[in-house]
Amino acid sequence: MMKTNAIYCGDCKNVLVNHIPDESIDLIYVDPPFFSNKQYEVIWGDGYELRAFEDRWKGGIENYIAWMEDKVRECHRVLKSTGSMYLHCDYHANAHLRILMDEIFGENHFQNEIIWGRHAGFKRSSAKKFPTKNDVILFYTKSKEYYFEPQYKLHKPEYLKRFKPNKTGRLCRTDVNPTKGGRRTIYLDEVKGDLIDNIWNDINPINPMAKERLGYPTQKPESLLERIIKASSKPTDTVLDPMCGCGTAISVAHKLGRQWIGVDVSPSACKLMVKRMRKLGVSISEKDIIGLPRTLDEIKNLQPFEFQNWVCQKLLARVSQKKSGDMGIDGWTIDGRPLQVKQSEHIGRNPIDNFETAIRRMKKTRGIFVAFSFGKGAYEEVARVHLEEGLEIELKTVEEIMKEI
Repeated sequence: MMKTNAIYCGDCKNVLVNHIPDESIDLIYVDPPFFSNKQYEVIWGDGYELRAFEDRWKGGIENYIAWMEDKVRECHRVLKSTGSMYLHCDYHANAHLRILMDEIFGENHFQNEIIWGRHAGFKRSSAKKFPTKNDVILFYTKSKEYYFEPQYKLHKPEYLKRFKPNKTGRLCRTDVNPTKGGRRTIYLDEVKGDLIDNIWNDINPINPMAKERLGYPTQKPESLLERIIKASSKPTDTVLDPMCGCGTAISVAHKLGRQWIGVDVSPSACKLMVKRMRKLGVSISEKDIIGLPRTLDEIKNLQPFEFQNWVCQKLLARVSQKKSGDMGIDGWTIDGRPLQVKQSEHIGRNPIDNFETAIRRMKKTRGIFVAFSFGKGAYEEVARVHLEEGLEIELKTVEEIMKEI
């Protein structure tokens, strides 16, 4: 039986294949990494996790689309016949993704190309082209029989001022009815407002000071997901985000009374989702994340920055706020010791020498070095530098850390 209100850690294709049955999802929203040749780095709010992720595919757009194809096919498989899928993209790949979606869903199941004017305020000028200020959201359905609830914009303040409470407190106004030659009473709760079309210029990007902002560089505003979820799902329906990032889709789905499933390949992102959902009163912890790396082999296969995150979390260390990679100091323990992390076996003397230099530069006398295993030269160098200079370097293996927790 499919588990809902759940967070899965892993590649979305594998998660969908192994955990999500055919035609079981009502709505899919996916915001994949854009093909923008950028690398993002971010320190999460509490400073204890470094999340670096590459929006980059060697080999060009063909490799990116090939990477997306298996994932989109799985999304199509798990979607109910009455379900909808929204694919968020930008100008780098939207034309290619449109062709891919046409191939998998069928051209006749394309419903909308939604233009979200996400760039508010200052526009950078260019001598060679017009400034780009929008994303594209491709809206497809699995069949011609699908759920959709039209959405309406809120009334403008000047319009609302025309309504006054009647004796029962219901807001209304009296208007001339030219077709019948008389007057009629119009009640505000019966007037829906302006129908929302496919140009969404009324939803702003997340303000830097907004409470919902989590520091995720591609985080989308909750109001954007609220519109999509209200339009294409009913209460108690199941919403899936297979590349969930910081969890905006599942957070909004929960607030709107939907069932939800969040998937992300990043353990750090999954843990952030747990924190976000707990603030909404969801009874969930990191132990409930399905597929979170827990064995030695699984930890060995983590991406380098995710491995660094894992070590720092286990040692309650703060990640060093610097570029990704492991040159220099990777983190700091609560008691101020510098931390070096190597996702390697048989660490020898040279990396320890380099760590000693970093410790001296920071004017510290103690440090921790973490790896999967150490060679004889590493232990000999630690003993020598302690005897001759008083530097205390603790060598810790990943296996030892796992046993300590």
